[in-house]
Formats: sequence, structure tokens, C-alpha cells
Amino acid sequence: MDTQVIIVGAGPVGLMLAGELRLGGAEAVVLERLPAPTTESRASTLHARTMEIFAQRGLLERLGGPPPNDLRGHFGGIPLDFSGLRTPYPGQWKVQQTRTEELLGGWAAELGADVRRGYEVRALTQAADHVEVEADGPDGTVRLRARFVVGCDGEESTVRRLGGFAFPGEDAGRELLRADVDGIEVPNRRFERLPDGLAIAARRPDGVTRVMVHEFGRPAAARAGDPDFAEVVKVWERVTGEDIGHGTPIWVNAFGDAARQASEYRRGRVLLAGDAAHRQLPAGGQALNLGLQDAVNLGWKLAAVVTGRAADPLLDTYHEERHAVGRRVLGNIRAQARILLGGPEVEPLRAVLGELIDYPRVRDRLASTISGLDVRYATGSGDHPLLGVRVPPDELGAGGEALRAARGLLLHPEPPDGPGPHDRVDVVRAIGRSEAVLVRPDGYVAWVAGTGTGLDAAVRRWFGDPR
Repeated sequence: MDTQVIIVGAGPVGLMLAGELRLGGAEAVVLERLPAPTTESRASTLHARTMEIFAQRGLLERLGGPPPNDLRGHFGGIPLDFSGLRTPYPGQWKVQQTRTEELLGGWAAELGADVRRGYEVRALTQAADHVEVEADGPDGTVRLRARFVVGCDGEESTVRRLGGFAFPGEDAGRELLRADVDGIEVPNRRFERLPDGLAIAARRPDGVTRVMVHEFGRPAAARAGDPDFAEVVKVWERVTGEDIGHGTPIWVNAFGDAARQASEYRRGRVLLAGDAAHRQLPAGGQALNLGLQDAVNLGWKLAAVVTGRAADPLLDTYHEERHAVGRRVLGNIRAQARILLGGPEVEPLRAVLGELIDYPRVRDRLASTISGLDVRYATGSGDHPLLGVRVPPDELGAGGEALRAARGLLLHPEPPDGPGPHDRVDVVRAIGRSEAVLVRPDGYVAWVAGTGTGLDAAVRRWFGDPR
């Protein structure tokens, strides 16, 4: 083997996965088609669950502390207050994707991940005990052999195609045009619905304005690439009456309301994560956050398998858990797309939903869904309300150090003397908790004392045999 895991794609998801694998002791090579990091900042929003994960891994410190945030979000363009969530990081946190990639790339490299740029994957072959990848590199064709390959290479994933994954769903019917433009002065707009369309504008501290526009009734175009700035200028003027043609475009693209999800996230020794596994309208930044959380769910499991600590079936839980989460997220985004991009015909629905969102339980439920805080995995037998949910950061106490290293954690009200239940599990005193809980490296509860499964069985299921 040339390495244990090949990751295709050095965007945020691929780099997050590389760091997670290294924390678990696995070798990882990242192959990226682009010769240098992109300067395009596509996604700029981190949600509460991602911020909690970054804090658990010590990544917020590298950002210089929490970035600016906005306690107001939206659901399909309808204002939504995030301040009622139980988390240290409510709201939407503004980090340009270029900065996120820089952060994760530096972290993964320090941990020993091998990131190789200028390599475009052309072929992929599975065998019983390995996968071979062929790529065109700066010095010609290279072939690498690994135990597993993970496609983190975006919506047009080469790995998904070469791996034979089905990708059912719907193509885009409507689209938003988007551009970062320097040298223009337009009012900031937050989902402003005008007679002929939807307009959004936000001026950044560096003076560049991001504009997004949708013209009601205008179908998504069949595109071979990004739109011209002239197209954005014309649609913006038709919707708002303003001329932005004198500005300098920094970046232009279009995104639609396509909704697709790979029917499986694993086929033998090939796996998918991030946009390679699901395509959706990037409403409120959910796509990036969904992908980063895919990587955190997969990383420790894949590391445990390739290093021989756990058996292969542990990897099947990645599909079981994250496919269900992805399906739910796609469902809420499709609902948002209908009320966001619909014309006058959706106004009655928007009015009713706007009234319902004023109720705290409705508001907090939607905010929790968008923020990734409502995820619950089927981690074990029993129906205890803690099983499968994340441990709030304020209950981790000293256990936060274990999660920083992507280790397991046994939170115990009266920690016993002697060694813990596993060499990959640290034991610390629980804060404000009367029962012991076993926490996985991704921060989710795998076992609660008094439930149907014993601690030893739960430890072996999630961490393998102790060494």
C-alpha cells in the first residue's frame, strides 16, 4: 500500500477528513485537482454544531477566537432567531471559505497529512483488499494504492462516477445568480422580495459586495460553466432597477435548487462525503456544514478500521447515520427553496409560516435543525433520551481534552480507580450528571448506564478490542 486512505478533493471537507484520520493514527494522502488553493469564497457560514466541533478540536483558537456572528438566520428567507439555542455558538458565524480551507489545511498538514496538488483522478479500480487510483499529476501519470478511497470532490464528483454510485433526485428548476463585486454602492438587502424577483446584497468589510438575484419564473439555465457577469447585471437591473455594470466582478457563479443524494455513501472500499454525496441549494450555508460533519463522523471510524483497532462493520454505520441526516437536510432545503424562489403564489404560505415562527418552540426547532443540533443517531439499544445525541459543550468539562485528540470519553459521576475500559477511551468526572455516559470521538453519546447494552459491549462496538 502507498497509504491507508486516499482522499480526493482538498476543499474543507477533504481537509477536515484528513485531519480526523491523522488524529486517529491513519495515513492519508489528499489528491487535489487545482494546483493552488482557490481564491473563490463560495460558502461563508458556519453553524453552531460545526463551531462546537471546531472548538472540540482546538480549531477555534487558530481562528483567533470565534469570528463575527449574526443571531438572525432565516428559513426560506423568513427571519429566524437563533438566540434561544442551547450552545455557546448560536447564530451564523461568518468565515470566508478561503479562510476555512487555510485553517483546515494547516491543521491537517501539521498532523502529517500528505496534500498533493495538481493531481486529477482519471481511473479507480477496486480489489478485494485495496483500491488503486490513477491520476494525472504535474510529472505525468501516477498510480496510488490504498485500503480505502474517499471522494470529497464536490457536486460533479469523479469518485462518485468512477465508483458507480447512483445519484437519484431532481435537477435544478430554478436558480440564483451570485457575484462578488467591487466598486459598487447598493443598499444591503436581506432576502428582499420585489415585484419581479428576489434580491440579496451584503457589503463585506473589504468593500466587496456579494449580490444574489433570482427572477421569478425564470428557469435554471443549462450551463457548461459559470455565467458571465453581464448576465448578472441584466437580471439584477430587471429585478431591482439598479445598474451594477460599472463594478469589477471578483467571482461569478450560479446555483440552483437541484436535490440529489447518493443512494449509498459506501460501496466496498470507496466512500463519499460532502457535496460528492449530496447536492442541494446552499440555503443558509447548510451544505458546507453538512459536509464537514460527514467528515467528522467518518474520520474516526475509518481510522479505527485501517489501523486494525476495529472491524469493517463499523464503517457501515457511517452510511446508516449520515445518509439519514443528509436526507433530512435535503428535505428542509427543498421546503425552503419552494418558499424562497417561488413568486406571488407562495405569499400565503410565507405569511402562515411567518406567524408560526413567532412561537418559541417552532422557532427553536427550525433553528436547531438548520444549526445541526437536532441530530440523533441510533447508537445503541434502549430509548434513553441521551442516546445518540451530542453532549453539550458545558457538560464535557475536562473531557474536552479527550475530544481534542479524537478519543472516546467516559463521563462518570464517580470515576472508578484503575484503567479505563479501553486504551482509546479517557475517563473523567461528569458535570451535573447522575449516570455514566460513553461519548464517541465525534461528541455523540454511544451508551448510557442502565440501558439495554452493557458498557463492555458498547466499547467494543464503537472502539474495537482494547489493546
